[in-house]
Amino acid sequence: MASLRVESAAGGPRIRATRTGRPTALRLLLLLGVVLKPQESLAQLVTTSDSMEAEGRMVEEDYKYNVQLCWQGYKDYMDSIEKDWCDWAIISRPYSTLQNCLEQNAESFGLGFPNPWAERIIIETHQLHFANCSLVQPTFSDPPEDVLLALIIAPICLIPFLVTLVVWRSKDSNAQN
Repeated sequence: MASLRVESAAGGPRIRATRTGRPTALRLLLLLGVVLKPQESLAQLVTTSDSMEAEGRMVEEDYKYNVQLCWQGYKDYMDSIEKDWCDWAIISRPYSTLQNCLEQNAESFGLGFPNPWAERIIIETHQLHFANCSLVQPTFSDPPEDVLLALIIAPICLIPFLVTLVVWRSKDSNAQN
């Protein structure tokens, strides 16, 4: 009959081996249970639709709460500005901070961006702060008549001169050959 060997891991308890020289499966599982942290456990939780819905609702509520914190910080900053909300140079930093906050929260909760809650916040900020802003486009008018005449006559007079120059140079090059 073969003798049983005793094996030990570095700094760990000794494990009796079977007659073939390998530790028993039960002892290995027990050892894994002791060594692994609970989140690294080999056993997987059975997920049901109810548990997934409850977890989804918790994530949704936590995300909504964090989005509201982003919104409140943005709104407080915007309220401190003296109604000059249409100047992009002033608004760009808080607006970018709001967008960054919404994106980072979506990423930390494993959600995509944009998502319905972030869209609601963005639409709300546009309705509240930028409703009276319009695209300011310059209105173009005709230039004064003297400038207009100079811009029209200059190319008209230049064309006959250039044609004469080309014809004269081509006759000169034919005479040399």
